[in-house]
Amino acid sequence: MTPCAYGNVDNQPSCQNPDILDIGDVNPSGHLPVAFPASLSRVPANTAAQWPGTNGRVSCSEGLKVGYRWYDANNLTALFPFGFGLSYTGFSFGGLRVGAVTNGQATVKATVTNTGSRAGTEVAQLYVAGPGSAGEPPHQLKGFQRISLAAGASGTVTFTVPVHAPASWSTTAGHWVAGAGTCQILVGDSSRSLPLSGGLTLPSEVTAD
Repeated sequence: MTPCAYGNVDNQPSCQNPDILDIGDVNPSGHLPVAFPASLSRVPANTAAQWPGTNGRVSCSEGLKVGYRWYDANNLTALFPFGFGLSYTGFSFGGLRVGAVTNGQATVKATVTNTGSRAGTEVAQLYVAGPGSAGEPPHQLKGFQRISLAAGASGTVTFTVPVHAPASWSTTAGHWVAGAGTCQILVGDSSRSLPLSGGLTLPSEVTAD
């Protein structure tokens, strides 16, 4: 893969001196807030009816599968997936611990290790898999944590996951609803690189407005 530097996210501050990244004085640690398509035919809105619309009407037929959710739901490979980032070092993930629900939330922890030869910063991302029966995407980002590590060092990232994180909208109940049972927790460094998985058990149905 040929690396490239991207610094054109609308309304976001960017590196004031990109040369320090190019020559290696600073290790890049940014991750993409969008997915880059491999071709225009693979973007979520890829028909004239969706954009620019026909007869003055735009069809939002992708439903809930907006952005990276579209690629994941349709098993399409993006050029660069949502959350993707490059670094002059490497990182590995392990030791996932999913705590029990207490006071309406659960604590999720994971260990991140800098496997390279220089210091760097990683952005650990937590995704929750929603119920496919509700038309939800395969998984959605629910939290992220930056962690800076020296070469060879390990550290712990901690996420607080509210019980309504896996909820979907119920048109019948008029609320966000998460059924009792176990939902999947995934942790990694992009929407397509999630090496850790575990289960979060909801002892009873959860509703939220």
